[in-house]
Amino acid sequence: MKGFILDLDGTLYDGDAPIPYAPEFIQWLRDNSYPYLYVTNNSSRTPEQVAAHLRKAGINALPEEVLTSSQAAALYMKERNIGKHVYAIGEIGLKQALQEVGFKIVEEGEQPDFVVQGIDREFSYSKLAHAVRFIRSGAAFVLTNPDHLLPMNGEVHPGAGSIAASIERASQTEPTIIGKPSPIIMNYAIAKLGLPFNQIWVVGDNLQTDIQGGLAAGCRTALVLTGLVSRGTLAEYEQRTGVHAELVCDHLMKLAEALSDKAD
Repeated sequence: MKGFILDLDGTLYDGDAPIPYAPEFIQWLRDNSYPYLYVTNNSSRTPEQVAAHLRKAGINALPEEVLTSSQAAALYMKERNIGKHVYAIGEIGLKQALQEVGFKIVEEGEQPDFVVQGIDREFSYSKLAHAVRFIRSGAAFVLTNPDHLLPMNGEVHPGAGSIAASIERASQTEPTIIGKPSPIIMNYAIAKLGLPFNQIWVVGDNLQTDIQGGLAAGCRTALVLTGLVSRGTLAEYEQRTGVHAELVCDHLMKLAEALSDKAD
């Protein structure tokens, strides 16, 4: 039985618009009863918001089909079992994920067990100073995802990794990275699918996050040329990153055709 870990931006949608053949690919998965999971490095949205965004792009998604880097970070921290108090730099997706597994989000005056950071479009010097003080006083430093740039409306904006760089530099402490290409989020996705890792295809448009994350977790990998990488830039990206996907397809239904010829 094949299973699928699916990237979102550049793979299933571009902004609010579906990538060509994305709805058809999801229908192909359903018609064949292949289990799948939408896995995103986006830490700002809740699973409900991610599913709503997918529905807006023409894909009838459910919140339980979504795994965000915030959810994975909360699970990782809970499993560490070193305390329930956390200083959170992030938005609603991160804070909801933490509260759902029993964490108490503290303010600036109380020493936490963790400092966890995701994208925060209201990041400030005060938040930086408190995070650094807490980490230097012993709090574990967790980063939802390492993306330095965030594509938005045809432009790029600083991402969670850019904020983390300032905290890491000042605290002199490297964070535990949860999101792709870290195997941490991939292993949670694999466990949720309930299949052996070598039966799961990681599908995405980014060699450095989606494909590298799949390779790190021992999964099979498929790059679709509908987002970051095109047919014309593929060789350049492969040379620069040193990452190669098992399959490279122009779009998702080409992937479906290729996988239909492969045994489960």
